[in-house]
Amino acid sequence: MKPPRVLSIAGSDSGGGAGIQADIKTITMLGGYAMTAICALTAQDTTGVHAVLPVDPAMVAAQIDACVNDLGVDAVKIGMLGSPEIAGVVADRLERLSIPVVFDPVMIATSGAALADAATIAAFERLMALATLTTPNVPELAALGGDEVMQARGIAYIAKGGDADGPDVIDRLVVPGKAERVWTAPRIATRHTHGTGCTLSSAIATLLASGASLDEAVEGAREFVRAALLNAPGFGKGHGPLGHQAVR
Repeated sequence: MKPPRVLSIAGSDSGGGAGIQADIKTITMLGGYAMTAICALTAQDTTGVHAVLPVDPAMVAAQIDACVNDLGVDAVKIGMLGSPEIAGVVADRLERLSIPVVFDPVMIATSGAALADAATIAAFERLMALATLTTPNVPELAALGGDEVMQARGIAYIAKGGDADGPDVIDRLVVPGKAERVWTAPRIATRHTHGTGCTLSSAIATLLASGASLDEAVEGAREFVRAALLNAPGFGKGHGPLGHQAVR
């Protein structure tokens, strides 16, 4: 049986904890075949993002075309985009496909560094409209207009609770026309949380590509992230990476 083919469209994290690097690890550990379209290069470690260089939009489009036209794609994960022009070419390409798309609307790194400007965030609307699922954290959901605006647009999303206060992490899956699904789990006390959002979204995409339902994909992805948090290697002086390779 061939592995499901998952294309990650995102930024590169030189420190290996988030972005394309976290996506490749996650997709591979969950049995998928990882492909990439790199949207931006970052000089990044556990303490912060030190430099960002967006890729030319035409090159992003060429990477997507190369994967789709030759290898084929069963699901897509979208992460850091780098510019509104890149967001536009990504939307152009994905509107031609009929496969699951998971959009992580990356705006701020775990360290607090801004990874999307106002124009790029404004361009997210097309991507959210075509995505199977959008995965905002607490500040990202607020920046996108909150529950009321997201539901009025008919967008399926998971409101991640990792950035909220309290002893438990509460994640809410909101899908138009369906009852809200809620998961609650004790918060894992650790500073090694770099790449949790990237890992969750790429895990959901991989599980969808494998044939799981949306509920099953979210549940399996949450379990994968929690296991990776518990197995973090402890690298770095700041927000360290997860232990993807330790998850079995």
